[in-house]
Amino acid sequence: MIEIRPFADLGRFRNAWLNARHHFSFGEYHDPARMGFGGLRVWNDDEIAPGTGFDPHPHREMEIVTYIREGAITHRDSLGNEGRTEAGDVQVMHAGTGIVHAEYNREAVPTRLFQIWLMPSTPRVAPGWGTRQFPKAGSGLSVLASGRAADIEAGALPLYTNGALWAGTIRAGETVRRSLPANGGAYLVPATGAITVNGVAAATRDGVAVAGETEIAITATEEAEVVLVELG
Repeated sequence: MIEIRPFADLGRFRNAWLNARHHFSFGEYHDPARMGFGGLRVWNDDEIAPGTGFDPHPHREMEIVTYIREGAITHRDSLGNEGRTEAGDVQVMHAGTGIVHAEYNREAVPTRLFQIWLMPSTPRVAPGWGTRQFPKAGSGLSVLASGRAADIEAGALPLYTNGALWAGTIRAGETVRRSLPANGGAYLVPATGAITVNGVAAATRDGVAVAGETEIAITATEEAEVVLVELG
């Protein structure tokens, strides 16, 4: 099963500093048919105005991954962590038993990012945060965050969940293949460009939900920046 969730149909929220689209129910947007996808609970497509951001607020029992598409985000939390994450890189926050954090756009331009929440497979972990710069590869996807030991040993940021986040650029006409666990699935979004997934077309910022497939072939019909969450 491959289901396209068109960008135009996503949930919406906008105020003076935040322009957001929600792939799943979040905040004031509620759709009982879109409460998540497997262990994936939230995928928000956010644009944050310069000099603004999310003031301190709490989280518990969630793995929160932020993928920066344009600009940068500055993080600060109740553990004393502070850092800046730039476009193409990710930060991971383990909410665990409880953490308070703030996320600000300190840049002179809008910051655009994907905020992705995953249900933890291990409850009540110690809260934590990390960010990492990743080498910008040519064409293809790289694992940036993962709950799998082999991926962590290879340099991915650790997650307390049974899944992984991959991202990268696929050149026009090229295909990337990924095997999926038999009982798993995937959710992916072309942040830019256009793709097909096992022949099914998706445009820029559409969501693609994949279930019941053991392999996916992602072909760029035009050069595309793709973010992929594997589940299971």
